[in-house]
Amino acid sequence: MLLKKPPVNSLTEGDVSRVIEMAWEDRTAFEAIESQFKLNQDGVIKLMRANLKLSSFKLWRKRTRGQVTKHLKLRVAGVNRHQSKQHNKLYK
Repeated sequence: MLLKKPPVNSLTEGDVSRVIEMAWEDRTAFEAIESQFKLNQDGVIKLMRANLKLSSFKLWRKRTRGQVTKHLKLRVAGVNRHQSKQHNKLYK
């Protein structure tokens, strides 16, 4: 992945790539990104805006706006972690 702008808050290029990946995942909460990379929701939005094409950024914002799984406080008790369907295939 080629980044358009320098990393935010002295994050490495790999960190920025991982934040973008986590932000796209439906079940990864903003709080998880904040605890790992010290970027709050506004910081994630700024990072995404700086590193995605405008159309991709708009699509991501449309997906995440109002999505309860992106906020730990809004989640139902049964939702913990997401595990890709590919996970078992990769690690067997």
